[in-house]
Amino acid sequence: MDQKKQLYSRIAAGDRIRSRRKQLGLTRKEMAEQIGKAEKYYADIERGYCGMSLDTMIEIADSLGLTLDYLVFGNDGREESERESDSIQLLVRGCDEKRRKKAVELLKIYLAE
Repeated sequence: MDQKKQLYSRIAAGDRIRSRRKQLGLTRKEMAEQIGKAEKYYADIERGYCGMSLDTMIEIADSLGLTLDYLVFGNDGREESERESDSIQLLVRGCDEKRRKKAVELLKIYLAE
């Protein structure tokens, strides 16, 4: 087997986490609350200053709609359209029922043009 060994980089993982959080329009404080961690600890994860447990990785991945493979190594294997669909679903899921219905209505109007 001739497989290239992949290496984990805390800085690269933090960059991927930060990018996705911003894409979803979340603040560091909101993310820290979602995963039940202190804001400073979460900020240090994004900066690559500290590592994280597997449990924390799973919480972050679930909250951001990422796979662990992507979070750890940057391997996505999905098309851009799939990632965009996931982003839309996560954004809508975070809304209350009234805002969710309005968002769906607006999306339908926009896509019908």
